[in-house]
Amino acid sequence: MTNTVTGIGYDSHKFKEGRKLILGGAQIPCDMGLDGHSDADALCHAIIDGILGAAGKPDIGSMFPDTDPKWKNANSIDLLKQVIELIKTDGAKVLYIDSVIITERPKILPHIAEITKNLSLATGLKKERINIKAKTNEKMGFSGRGEGLVAMACVSMERDFND
Repeated sequence: MTNTVTGIGYDSHKFKEGRKLILGGAQIPCDMGLDGHSDADALCHAIIDGILGAAGKPDIGSMFPDTDPKWKNANSIDLLKQVIELIKTDGAKVLYIDSVIITERPKILPHIAEITKNLSLATGLKKERINIKAKTNEKMGFSGRGEGLVAMACVSMERDFND
């Protein structure tokens, strides 16, 4: 029986000098990037966790552990493509992605079209099935102080269950 399921994903990274800021595969102009083992693309990481959650799989850290040198500086769009292929082998299909990036800086809105295009190419979804919102945290908390950013995603997916 095919069912529609929902998964949620969350990721956060602190800013670090000397790194590029990558979100949804797009390089965003900024004086700092995100600190992480891979390219630290928090948006892709949140989407991956949402997909893995809806598929009933372990999280991104289990699949691409930061203790494995293989994933050092990995391109998160490529990781997303691998997860899409994984769920296809299980007969699952992503239907819709709704996401939010929370940061005081830089402004994300001017880059949403490019991010959406990148995610569309990586997932095979039409752009109309990908929603990205940009928010601030009204100067509260670590993202509000400009120490890092947060990305969250909600993923709807068709999945077969054997019950």
